[in-house]
Amino acid sequence: MNIKTLIDLTMPITAQTPVYPGDPKPKIEPAATFAQDGYHVSRLVLGSHSGTHVDAPFHFCEHGWRLDDVPLTYFLGRSIVIDATGKAEGEAVTMADAAPYIPKLSPGTIVLFHTGWSQYAGTKRYFHHPYVAPDVIEAMLERGVRTFFIDALNIDPPDGSSFRAHELILGANGVIGENFVNFERIDFDDPYIIALPLSLPSCDGSPVRAVAVQWA
Repeated sequence: MNIKTLIDLTMPITAQTPVYPGDPKPKIEPAATFAQDGYHVSRLVLGSHSGTHVDAPFHFCEHGWRLDDVPLTYFLGRSIVIDATGKAEGEAVTMADAAPYIPKLSPGTIVLFHTGWSQYAGTKRYFHHPYVAPDVIEAMLERGVRTFFIDALNIDPPDGSSFRAHELILGANGVIGENFVNFERIDFDDPYIIALPLSLPSCDGSPVRAVAVQWA
């Protein structure tokens, strides 16, 4: 198959990349330079949930799948964009928002919650994002969905009062992806998502390089 459109959905990882409060901040520095060593090597210090990343079930479930247990098929496939733009700070994406999309969901579908909040990355407002109500997650899990991505810092409330979406999805051995960008650029039907994690045995999550593909 040929690619007609390719959209990068990945937040760059720099020292300024927003992280969930308490998570390690990324640090990238030279380990070798051309002037001193004749080649370049960089030292990377970052958390498993830095930038655009995925959560493995082990992130919230002591006996859940670790990253290398999750089938790679969970990280790529046909997706549906849920339009949740227009939400206020701390406002939930509700069943009223999701209902038109529910009948279109089936096992293997990747759900993209488009809040538009990635436009605020690098500002304080990014930390006061919308979130997804638990009954929306429950309805989608019932349809066989196991992969949920959002263009915000967290799929759960920004005040840390609840992590119910994490508990539901990861408890069902699903995966969550956060800090995605450019969902607004997906202007075609049936975008094919690729968001493969690094090979980190026994880990709880990983940064990804995510793209949306329109096949020709």
